[in-house]
Amino acid sequence: MAQVFFTAHLRSVVDTSPLDAAGDAVGEALNDVFRRHPGLKGYVLDEQGALRRHICIFLDGNRLLNPTALAAPVNASSEIYVLQALSGG
Repeated sequence: MAQVFFTAHLRSVVDTSPLDAAGDAVGEALNDVFRRHPGLKGYVLDEQGALRRHICIFLDGNRLLNPTALAAPVNASSEIYVLQALSGG
């Protein structure tokens, strides 16, 4: 199973990181996590199921470009990092 890591801000919604996740693509792995932690989904995906504007995904050390990030293939040893950019003054 792939492992999904979350930044500290998102860990306030999901109490642990990393989480094991099943799936053949980033989106499938994230959906597996969302099934267990439904409150997290709204922070990561918008109402149409696309990555939110300020979410960045890294897969095995490589930044994935939106909107194709969710379709990127994963394997059992993949590491998915989900980062949420914070803005303000």
